[in-house]
Amino acid sequence: MYRSLPGRLEVFLVHPGGPFWAKKDLGAWSISKGEYAAGESALEAAKREFQEETGFAAQGEFLSLGQVQQSGGKIVSAWAFEGDCDPAKLVSNRCEIEWPPRSGRRIEIPEVDRAGWFSIAEARERILKSQAPFLDRLSQMSE
Repeated sequence: MYRSLPGRLEVFLVHPGGPFWAKKDLGAWSISKGEYAAGESALEAAKREFQEETGFAAQGEFLSLGQVQQSGGKIVSAWAFEGDCDPAKLVSNRCEIEWPPRSGRRIEIPEVDRAGWFSIAEARERILKSQAPFLDRLSQMSE
């Protein structure tokens, strides 16, 4: 999600939940993303994941931002849409993880623990490095 304010473009980023990410900030934020369900298009998966991770509906005109490959090898496809929301009203779905790793102990965590609006410059400092090209592409489209 992005919004245009006088003289500046802002993007909505999410911070992953759970103990691994709890004390990480710069370079830890992300766009909402997730796995495709069987028979689901990439765009439909993106809309569903955005709603599951934030509680907000993804709607409007969708601009393709293409794909990037993250450092772990995962290919991420992204779309942008114009909108607005209050990050304080975020409601994320929950998932179960093994923590600590290889301990056999399972805990439930929110997929996303917070979200925020950031200028492109601020977002570039916070977003996972592999997702930074999405910011560049959105900036170029909105000029």
